[in-house]
Amino acid sequence: MKVNKPIVFFAFTVILLSIVSCGSSNVYTAQEKASLEKLVTDRNFEIELQWARPLVTNSLNQLADAGLFRPGDNASQINLQGNQNTFKFENDTVSANLPYYGERQMGGGYNSDGGGIDFETTPKELTLTKDDDKDYYLMEFNVRDKDSNENYDVSLTLYPSLNAIINIWSSQRNTIQYNGTLKAITEPKEE
Repeated sequence: MKVNKPIVFFAFTVILLSIVSCGSSNVYTAQEKASLEKLVTDRNFEIELQWARPLVTNSLNQLADAGLFRPGDNASQINLQGNQNTFKFENDTVSANLPYYGERQMGGGYNSDGGGIDFETTPKELTLTKDDDKDYYLMEFNVRDKDSNENYDVSLTLYPSLNAIINIWSSQRNTIQYNGTLKAITEPKEE
């Protein structure tokens, strides 16, 4: 059987190009990068949260199996749109009022307000890292909730597309991740 080399070469090229083009590469404009850099360096932004992604445990799976999540939610992903939640960085103050889904490892104490993650303070050990290869900023810091003596290690990953990922590790609870959209605060808080 005779093989037609040009047709085989063409078919191979088409297959190779389709495989290579399937990879997602984010190419951001200089304006998007500059806008993100200004938000990060000014430390004047808030994150509008869309999703909570708790650490999936047996307890959360049991809640899902019992049908206690809203339609569209599950043990690994909970829609936050329409819920009251805030995460703001204004000048040298970071504040959060976030719902928490997951397991608490230590008691929350009596007379504690809600069960969410709630703090407003100056972050400690703040580090800011820019990854030029992958086009994002990584902001890491520690905060302490004075009411519950709970410590949080917080990691923000901020992209030029204005997508944001918040990871929170607690001294008393399982870890949780939030996903949302970054935006500037129009009227910064006066100091």
